Amino acid sequence: MSSSTARRANAQRLLDTLPDAHLIEAVNGRDPAQIAHIRTHAGNLYAPHYPFALRPAEIGVFASHRACWQRLVDSGADYAVIAEDDLQVDPDRLAIALQMVADHATPDMYIRLPVKARETAQSTLAQEGDMAFILPRVVGLQCICQIVGRDVAQRLLECTREIDRPVDTFLQMHWVTGQKVHAILPNGNQEVAAQIGGSTIQVKTRASGKLARELKRAWYRAQVALRPQKI
Repeated sequence: MSSSTARRANAQRLLDTLPDAHLIEAVNGRDPAQIAHIRTHAGNLYAPHYPFALRPAEIGVFASHRACWQRLVDSGADYAVIAEDDLQVDPDRLAIALQMVADHATPDMYIRLPVKARETAQSTLAQEGDMAFILPRVVGLQCICQIVGRDVAQRLLECTREIDRPVDTFLQMHWVTGQKVHAILPNGNQEVAAQIGGSTIQVKTRASGKLARELKRAWYRAQVALRPQKI
């Protein structure tokens, strides 16, 4: 958001680093007028049930990604890099990742460039040194940087007019979207939210509620792990 002055310098660095980059104004999830086009539910649209209430910031982030998907569809480009404003890239490693995309990606692919190389490969499409283009067994969380194909963007727009969980959690659900999610890692990307004002999503939880929340989180992640992507 343009009001996030602490993030402005990093956003400018991304504009200078990413190819043909443009800023898209983020959606304020606390402004009813800005999210009026999205209907929200209490975690019960899809299985497994999502055990946490959507926060306004999470609604805003989801709506912001939808705005990026719409921009891609309208542009007619085959795919686009969609990056959040707390991303820091390694230009040399990003260039390698983008070459892998140019060699292997199609408008029907969604490719994550995560800041944490935690995913286990179900299959490997390409390898360049230590960097691998993979289909993960289980899709990781966070949407800090991804490459989205135009056909994927159109499909995601159609199936997210109603939402019941954060965007990264929804994208794990390939059994709902019908969309495989690939990843390129390790890629040199870093998250710098702590250096530019902190997370806009995470909130503090009372000590009395932390155990219950962690138990619910563990249950949910176990349910996702039972639904691996297939080759």
